[in-house]
Amino acid sequence: MSTLTISGLRAAVGGSEILTGVDLEISSGEVHAVMGPNGAGKSTLSHVIMGKPGYEVLGGSVVLDGTDVLSLPTWQRAQAGLFLAMQYPTEVPGVSLVDALSASRADGLGSDDELKASLRVEAERIGFDAKLLDRPLNVDLSGGEKKRNETVQLAVLKPRFAVLDELDSGLDVDALRAVARRVEAATEDDGLGVLVITHYSRLLTELRPDHVHVLAQGRIVASGGPELADQLEAGGYGQYVERSNLDVDATIGASDPFADPFADPLA
Repeated sequence: MSTLTISGLRAAVGGSEILTGVDLEISSGEVHAVMGPNGAGKSTLSHVIMGKPGYEVLGGSVVLDGTDVLSLPTWQRAQAGLFLAMQYPTEVPGVSLVDALSASRADGLGSDDELKASLRVEAERIGFDAKLLDRPLNVDLSGGEKKRNETVQLAVLKPRFAVLDELDSGLDVDALRAVARRVEAATEDDGLGVLVITHYSRLLTELRPDHVHVLAQGRIVASGGPELADQLEAGGYGQYVERSNLDVDATIGASDPFADPFADPLA
């Protein structure tokens, strides 16, 4: 059993604090969905977890089985068992998928021939044209093909935890079903823990979450079961954004009784 624990995570971009104290714990085999309005910090959370350059960690920790990965470079976080499926997968001209995965071979992906065989099996499983496996990584692929390609990598690498940033972006209904069901199978067969970031509940009809969280103004403001996603689909995020504003104002007022009540609480 593995655990990914995010505690009090604060982070800034360009001098502006985006994550203001995120707390979240994911265990093997669990699917946690993070939903929230635009600008809430959802993609920032995924990037900070994986160590993308340009983000300043202001406080908190991201602990994977006792190790705070925030002190590790990105490649060591990946070898420790973290995987990020990006919202906009990067094209890497001149580097094949086999080359990329061979370079990341930490513990037993097998020979190149065995790796190619695994890739073909996984590609067929989710309806990804095997001919595309020989192209430079993600080059000239459609948005949906890139997301399938990321899912093939996830299935072959078998990480402990996967962060899926807008996995449903660019996918039609059939592709969404195939990709989501493959990830769901990995939670059952391999004990994969999943943090899925999405705007829409349609993904969660296939990739069934154990827990749903609302991220607003840089922190988790509500958590619940799968039914919370349906409530958000019906009612939107307004009530949670308003609650978040009230919480920030109350905190400031409690710490400084002479604070300007009309000042911007996030300035």
